[in-house]
Amino acid sequence: MANIASAKKRAKQAEKHRAHNSAARSRLRTFIKKVILAVESGDLEKAQAAFREAMPVIDSSVNKGLIHRNKADRSKSRLSARVKSLTQQAA
Repeated sequence: MANIASAKKRAKQAEKHRAHNSAARSRLRTFIKKVILAVESGDLEKAQAAFREAMPVIDSSVNKGLIHRNKADRSKSRLSARVKSLTQQAA
């Protein structure tokens, strides 16, 4: 454990940030899973709604420094492709 006051403060802050980041990361994963589950269930409307909800969550996680911009774009692209595959099956 740290002995210097500033090091103690940094340790406390690091623990707070770790907890906050893990909660935000969990939220991000949950929204992505909702889209995947909706696509796998075959419900087009539900999948599209989940996809619309997931987009701002993915974008805000980039702004918060949680994930890299490229990872966010890749996730959005893959989710979009899954939702589109449902629309093509329905047609």
